[in-house]
Amino acid sequence: MANGGCHAGADAMQDAARKAGKSEILDQFAKDYPVGPHDKPQSMCPAFGSLRVGLRMRRVATVLSGSACCVYGLTFVSHFYGARRSVGYVPFNSESLVTGKLFEDIRDSVYDMADHERYDAIVVTNLCVPTASGVPLRLLPKEIDGVRIIGIDVPGFGIPTHAEAKDVLAGAMLAYAREEVKAGPVPAPVGGKSDRPTVTMLGEMFPADPVMIGAMLAPMGLAAGPVVPCREWREMYSALDCGAVAAIHPFYSAAMREFDAAGRPIVGSAPVGHDGTAAWLSGIGDAFNLPADKVAEAQNAFLPAIKSALAANPVKGTITLSGYEGSELIVARLLIEAGADIPYVGTACQKTPMSAADCEWLEAKGVKVKFRASLEDDCAAMEAIKPDLAIGTTPVVQKGKQLGIPSLYFTNLISARPLMGPAGAGGLAPVINAAMGNKDRMGKMKFFFEGVGAGDTAGVWEGAPNLQPDFKAVRQKKLDKAARAAKAQEMI
Repeated sequence: MANGGCHAGADAMQDAARKAGKSEILDQFAKDYPVGPHDKPQSMCPAFGSLRVGLRMRRVATVLSGSACCVYGLTFVSHFYGARRSVGYVPFNSESLVTGKLFEDIRDSVYDMADHERYDAIVVTNLCVPTASGVPLRLLPKEIDGVRIIGIDVPGFGIPTHAEAKDVLAGAMLAYAREEVKAGPVPAPVGGKSDRPTVTMLGEMFPADPVMIGAMLAPMGLAAGPVVPCREWREMYSALDCGAVAAIHPFYSAAMREFDAAGRPIVGSAPVGHDGTAAWLSGIGDAFNLPADKVAEAQNAFLPAIKSALAANPVKGTITLSGYEGSELIVARLLIEAGADIPYVGTACQKTPMSAADCEWLEAKGVKVKFRASLEDDCAAMEAIKPDLAIGTTPVVQKGKQLGIPSLYFTNLISARPLMGPAGAGGLAPVINAAMGNKDRMGKMKFFFEGVGAGDTAGVWEGAPNLQPDFKAVRQKKLDKAARAAKAQEMI
């Protein structure tokens, strides 16, 4: 990869990675995270997700191996999420990359860092260029002085979204922990082992949601287990030592593979809304082979409260909903039960067996569900439907506001709220209704900013902007010529 580097393009980097011995990893990525209309992130580098998982864990250090510009951008995560810890970086140049010196530098760095007094594990992540060059993290020692060493590849040309990169690291950690459990006794959880069978939850959730799920499980004699991705290493053992797994976020393919290997049944969907909660509690009851009266006890304890919360917090209006977190379908279910009309739901994640029930429920309500939705899909749906509210990613929100449509960013304003049980049923309506109430304000803002221009003419100009169309035409000819040459090279 000395020629082209990270600018070589996805196909060139895929080819280079396979030639460098990464075919097995890329084939697994293609199986776990099949691509859709787009084969690269349209939001952010996927390593954003795996880096976040590592930074949220106590006593876990993170080392990145990649182009300096990529690492510089990714360290933003550590500041944005308040991790208050450094991100390790192993620099390289063309010579160290080609000669294998980069791998030696990575190995030396983990030996220098490995301190059991400070760390339970060190996560080393290959970004695009080291993956394409075949840097063999699998050859790193599995343990140094009691510190686990976990090497993962998270290339943008192999993993479609940052949400699925969370699964790459979660799956790798579960695989390591599962081997430790097979080898012999492991440390007990800090809080002790539950006296009831537990349900492990897959997917990052608002902190109150696991508590609510635990309350709904209690009448059935069950308890809420850890949330994967975990916050500390010992939780891995507890997560594996469960009676069943709840795939709240249904795209964690690598993690689910480890739970399958451990013989743990997996239940899809989530306890959201009336219908979702009723079906989910039944699914949990089936997974534990519980008698019908125990399931009914849990349902009777919470379903009336959920129905009352939905009735007391109605949502009236048309909404388009999209995002890249993986929880878009369950949020849509909740809003529809609250009274919203949602003709379109888009998610950047792929369809899996764990999302089938939610998809079927939504489609039965007349919703168009788009998996692996592209930014173009989401914007086209919003422009065609002209909803009272658009919920989506940052560029969708930007486009919506330009059109005078009230818009909310899914990640920060929707998924970062309680969704489960009665709290979820009553928690979304205020923010949704407040946003839809801004329709007139959005219209006034659109009128106020009308005429300030867009693209090259954005802003307020005292005179005509210097557009230089001749320069653009020459530049475009060069780009077209380069594209034709690349196409001809493919045909040779």
